[in-house]
Amino acid sequence: MKVAIVTSFPPSKVTLNEYGYHLVKNFVNKEDISELVLLADKTKAEKQLDFDNSDKVKVNECWEFNSYTTIFKIIAAVYKEKPDVVFFNLQFVKFGDKKIPAALGLMLPMLLRFAGVKTVVLLHNIMETVDLEQAGFSKNKFLKKIYGFIGSTLTRCLLKANVLAVTINKYVEILNEKYNAKNVVLVPHGTFESVKQIDFNLPKGPKKVMAFGKFGTYKKVEGMIEAVELLRRNGMKDIEVVIAGTDSPNTPGYLSSVREQYINVEGLTFTGYVEENDVERIFTESAVVVFPYTATTGSSGVLHQAGSYGRAVVMPDIGDLAHLVKDEGYRGEFFAPDSVESMAEAIGNILGDDAYRREIAQANYKAAGALSMDKIAEMYLNHFKALQPETKEEALIGDI
Repeated sequence: MKVAIVTSFPPSKVTLNEYGYHLVKNFVNKEDISELVLLADKTKAEKQLDFDNSDKVKVNECWEFNSYTTIFKIIAAVYKEKPDVVFFNLQFVKFGDKKIPAALGLMLPMLLRFAGVKTVVLLHNIMETVDLEQAGFSKNKFLKKIYGFIGSTLTRCLLKANVLAVTINKYVEILNEKYNAKNVVLVPHGTFESVKQIDFNLPKGPKKVMAFGKFGTYKKVEGMIEAVELLRRNGMKDIEVVIAGTDSPNTPGYLSSVREQYINVEGLTFTGYVEENDVERIFTESAVVVFPYTATTGSSGVLHQAGSYGRAVVMPDIGDLAHLVKDEGYRGEFFAPDSVESMAEAIGNILGDDAYRREIAQANYKAAGALSMDKIAEMYLNHFKALQPETKEEALIGDI
């Protein structure tokens, strides 16, 4: 098959670029895929094709974040390339944080299917489980209703694809019940990398408490910093805090303001954007990975990464994180999302008992290994195959 994948891709900083990288990296190892056309966003530097079988990949940089012409350029690229199937790696702000470019981009799977193109969509979040206020969209009740209506309308458009894949079983239930959908399938998020010889011991030196992601909306790090300060005051001195990542697009300047606010706190590091080849070091140097969330907006890539590197985690027992723990076997210490004291207790329970930390880390590594990205790519490949005509006669009928 010739497969086209619409995704952001490193060195792009657009959301889901890392996931796109690992999908492509695993797709090209499949014998059934003869060529993979990467319909990617434009970047100044060349795309990061540093993996085996990259000669199968044809790069077509045909769209830009927040561009009103994205919809036309991707359709033109698909007509030019003539793939057997087009795969979309999506969430609701994939093509822009401005309303019109974002909405237009999400109409692509429907329009291409109407034109006779086989389309498969991976949707990382659904509007029905997003807290619009916490996620930084709006506090206004009327506007939230408007966003909800727009979200439902765009979901109906996305459901016009041949197959719509989601990463959490609860999403399947919601979409089937609300939209009477018949084409929704569960394909778990998967784990990017599995380190074959994991070291569950901690590196020498201070124990690093790390958070990873894009911060400022429902991911806020002030409570995490204060929780560590509380542990220090209670005698657990040898701890450092690492904030790995950048601002959320909805809250520019957030981390610089936090850095200024806590300028006198010792052992506090802000790494900025973490390049793909530096992710493993950030995780393996950490004693515990903290999820300082007040809400969730999809299956957590960070939790899967923490598992793949054998790390213990501290997280709120809310939303999609709770579903992942239930569905995929991850473990962690839980805290009340609005309580510094509760978070400090959870972190302290792990850092204060190394046998317990190792137990959680090993459970998470086992959970991550059960759903490697190679297995996830195979699941998508099976859906691609199911959409292909079995005979030349069927193919000719499809063309007519």
